[in-house]
Amino acid sequence: MASEKEDVEKTSSATHKEDVEKTLSATHITADQVVIDSLKATPADTVYNDEAMIVLAQEHGDDAWSPEEERRLLRKLDWQLLPILCFTYGLQYYDKAMLSQAAIFGIRTDLDLNVGNRYSFSSAILYIGFLFGSYPCSLLAQKYPIERVAAGLIFVWGVCLMATAACTNYQGLWAQRFLLGLLEGGVSPIFMIVVGGWYRKQEQALRMGAWFCCTGYAGVVSPLINYGLGQIKGSLSPWKYMYLVAGAITIIWAVVVYFFLPPDPIRARGFTPRERYIAVARMQENNTGVRNTHWKGEQVVETLLDVRFWLHFFIALLMMVGNGPYSTFTPIIVQNFGLNSLNTLLLTIPAGFITGSIELGAAYAAYKFKNKRCIIMLCCQVPTVVSCILQWQLPRSNKGGLLFAAYIIASLGGTYAVLLGVVMANSAGYTKRTLNAAGLFIGYCVGNLIGPLLFKPQDAPAYAPAFIGVLATALATMALIAIYWYLAVRDNNIRDEAGIPEGFDHAYEDDRTDRKNPQFRYTT
Repeated sequence: MASEKEDVEKTSSATHKEDVEKTLSATHITADQVVIDSLKATPADTVYNDEAMIVLAQEHGDDAWSPEEERRLLRKLDWQLLPILCFTYGLQYYDKAMLSQAAIFGIRTDLDLNVGNRYSFSSAILYIGFLFGSYPCSLLAQKYPIERVAAGLIFVWGVCLMATAACTNYQGLWAQRFLLGLLEGGVSPIFMIVVGGWYRKQEQALRMGAWFCCTGYAGVVSPLINYGLGQIKGSLSPWKYMYLVAGAITIIWAVVVYFFLPPDPIRARGFTPRERYIAVARMQENNTGVRNTHWKGEQVVETLLDVRFWLHFFIALLMMVGNGPYSTFTPIIVQNFGLNSLNTLLLTIPAGFITGSIELGAAYAAYKFKNKRCIIMLCCQVPTVVSCILQWQLPRSNKGGLLFAAYIIASLGGTYAVLLGVVMANSAGYTKRTLNAAGLFIGYCVGNLIGPLLFKPQDAPAYAPAFIGVLATALATMALIAIYWYLAVRDNNIRDEAGIPEGFDHAYEDDRTDRKNPQFRYTT
């Protein structure tokens, strides 16, 4: 019976395709026009709250839109959305990476973090909080207005950050870091969902990279701010002023996010009905839908059985093991050259600039060159591999070579910046996309949890075993990316050979997943 059903579906699809081609030939109507008319004629899926169908059905003007209309919409969207995403993500990285800079301003001594792995675990426990927070935050973002969820999380983590100044021992710091991770855990999955709901597949890579590269550029700005705060001769230790200022900025920014973040084309403020219609209709090309508030159990099962979900998870996990030396230990490694705290801060600035530039450059390359994303991810892993070899093999007297190695190790951020867009482009079905975003971020958290724990006090200052471990995970990441690339190309070829062309007839229909929509094609 299943085979007969598949044959009927294929025959129906082929017949429909022939009918459409004849109609187009006879009337000179564009293919996009046919799809839009088809979508508008489809009843809204009120059972699953597929609100995009309602927006399409309510448009009574000209269904087609000019390239200039779309360019204006895209410019307006970029100006409204990207500054908020970029500043929020940069602020998040500034807040969570504060520990590495506080480490050279007395926090290790004040809170007794120099014993055993206490300092390493202070970094790692943040990502345990991330693990517990990412899935509930993703679920909240699907059930409730995204902008309210995001603003609430940002506000509370700002309060938590300011409370760090009240910590008097390492146990209090661990509790604060866990809670901070719990609150920050939803930011990346929420941002991935927002970008995936506004931009076409080919547009997503650059926008994902734009906000993710702020992790690097925050590393340029934060040393300058903390350099100034380090000059304060007050009643508190310098590191406490760093946390108080960062927390206050975060709380103020939460208010901005609440009022100005455009969550999706359906509910965003400041867009005309015509702009809203174009924003929704043009997303048909993604075959992923826009917004659906119903949590679908069948998509959960499909996601957990999909090898791509696990590849996303393990690529992120293995890749981010190398983030530990950059985010937690770079200032300490540089300080081991015999520098004071302030000069150490200044020497970490190039690392942030190089990292941010690689992340932005990788995202731009993915935007510019279609279906070259796996190649770009592989290329971004190469400097990380080189860095690990240099850190492992160079003598401690070669400070220039070691500093160069410290600067390029975080090129893996370029891989992750591109991977963000790949995951969203290759996940259809709103529940499935939400789960893939959460799964990717959980892998990110586990990798960042493992990374700092590789750096043991007895291995200082070279940390050779740690860099050997990072080298192994970087090479394993490259192998998994190659497997992912092969599977995407293989599945696209299977669908092409079956005579099912890429199309958008089911872009919003029934909130179909990538596996259940034969017209879907994977980005490579």
